[in-house]
This record gives sequence, structure tokens and C-alpha cells, in this order.
Amino acid sequence: MGMVLGKISVETPKYELVTKENGFEVRDYAPRIVAEVSYDPAEMRSGRDGGFSILADYIGALGKPKNEPAQKIAMTAPVITKQSSSGDAIANAPVIESKSDGRVTMQFVLPSGLTMESIPRPVDERVRVIPLPQQKFGVLGFTGVAGDDLVKNKVELLRKNLAAAGYKIAGDYILARYNPPWTPGFLRTNEVMLPLE
Repeated sequence: MGMVLGKISVETPKYELVTKENGFEVRDYAPRIVAEVSYDPAEMRSGRDGGFSILADYIGALGKPKNEPAQKIAMTAPVITKQSSSGDAIANAPVIESKSDGRVTMQFVLPSGLTMESIPRPVDERVRVIPLPQQKFGVLGFTGVAGDDLVKNKVELLRKNLAAAGYKIAGDYILARYNPPWTPGFLRTNEVMLPLE
């Protein structure tokens, strides 16, 4: 993922800023296409981030692309982690990882120039390519290493602020991580996002 001293230098999902208030933003995200993989983190060498290498292989970030016709696909940001209490994977963001009943779904948002017709077909059957609709999110940004406790606190703060402003939450949170894991915590850009009605 492109980054020099914390600056994001790769494509990020397009959105329109609806409002900025009380420490959070409301954004209307344009339709987008994601590549996703679901897995049990206990079965992955890298734990909950184990899907990253599968998706990176698909786009060719780690060598020859594992897609047909072996076409490199540009990396985008962020990598997103989503928590689902329903047990179903939710598909609504950039590069995404979601937990549901112990399973994780991680997604990469694909570059905006690709269409469902032009996207290279994954060779690895675990990788799915799916279109996502336009969607509105409440978003709260923060820096640091996005550990479970910090994320939980930020999600609760965002829920509280959205409720106080009169917004209705329409699903579980996702965590957007914009930087590679070797980035120092104070330079990392993260966001928690809650879908809105």
C-alpha cells in the first residue's frame, strides 16, 4: 500500500462529504467493486489478517497475479475490517475484513476504472469479486495501531455521536486501515465506519 511518512499515495474509494460535525463525518460512497475472501483466522498463519496475502496474490502485489489473464491490478486503500453480529459477511467498503461467528471476510476495493466485465477472474476459488451499491456511512478517524480495545472504544464513540445527531445506524461497523503494518502507530490512518439509513 502506497505510503510515505503516513501520506496515502494510492487510490481510495470515492465519496461525497455530506456533513462534518462533532468529531465525525457522514459520507456518501459511490458504487464500487471489491475482491473478498472469507476464512477462519485460526487456520491462517497470519491470523485475522490471513486474507491479505490471498487478495494480494489475486491482484499481483506479491508477484505474478493469480487471476485470468494474469493482469496486475493496482493496490488501493484502505484495508477494512468489518464486524458482523448477524453471522453474515457484509460487503460495503474498500479493502475489508469482517468478523462473523469467528470467521473473517477481508475485501480489497478494486480500482475505479474496472468494471464487472473487465475485472480479471480470480484463479483462487476462495476469492470472490462483487459489486457494492452507493452507501452512506458515519465515519470517525483516528491514528495508532488499531487493536481490538481501541477500535471498540472508537465504535462506541461514533455510535454515541451519530445517535446524538439523529442518525439511524443500519448495520455493523467496519474498520478501515490505510497503512501497511510496518508503519509506526502515530503515522497510521484508521477509520471506523457505520452504515446509515
